[in-house]
Amino acid sequence: MNEVSNLFVCLMGMGTTFVGLICIIFLTMLMGRVMQNLKSPEPPRAAPTPAAPAAPAVPADGLTPEVKIAILAALQQEPGFDLARVSSIDIRRI
Repeated sequence: MNEVSNLFVCLMGMGTTFVGLICIIFLTMLMGRVMQNLKSPEPPRAAPTPAAPAAPAVPADGLTPEVKIAILAALQQEPGFDLARVSSIDIRRI
């Protein structure tokens, strides 16, 4: 029975992989060119200038409710901290 040498199997595997990767590169380049040709250039239109969006209201302490919730969630991860035993919370920027 003819046995295939290990060197032949290794080179055949690397060669197949190399050829496959080259094919993927060429197919990707071809697809890029096809997609560029399909995209029709539109003349630039003068877009109306949108009004500046109103800035969200920031509380006097500078902390939004989302930031306060994030701080409480981080505190709750501390060992021994029980949020259920907390009666009032006052978070201030230092």
